[in-house]
Amino acid sequence: MDNVYVTGQILFSFRYSLFRQVVRYRSTDASLILERSINRVQLLGRVGQDPVMRQIEGRNPVTIFSLATNEMWRSGEGEMSDISQKTTWHRVSVFKPGLRDVAYQYVKKGSRILVEGKLDYGEYVDKNQVRRQATTIIADNIVFLSDNMRDRT
Repeated sequence: MDNVYVTGQILFSFRYSLFRQVVRYRSTDASLILERSINRVQLLGRVGQDPVMRQIEGRNPVTIFSLATNEMWRSGEGEMSDISQKTTWHRVSVFKPGLRDVAYQYVKKGSRILVEGKLDYGEYVDKNQVRRQATTIIADNIVFLSDNMRDRT
């Protein structure tokens, strides 16, 4: 009987140890999932300029355009308060092959679109050899909201 008890204890100990390892492994996995970050942007606005397609030697072409978003608020209280507005301009780049061509062909100045993508920070040297920093939206989806854009597609 003692032999069965010892065997049961060893089996229980093994199962418990295995359970702890699985829980530890899974909790490590879960903590990794919790530590992940998200770089996601959604912008709804109007296109400021017709897109241009650029290609630098040895790289894939990119479609670039600007997008304006507006923020409005009331300054003061009551019916007589003033409405203020701030316009922010965003640079949008489209690298994705199919989307890049659609954006170049159908995005037009004044179009109302929704852009989904991620933020990208980079540096470049301008025409005057001055080093500049730029924030760009790397688009991976564009939704056309203007009536005239829907008619074209």
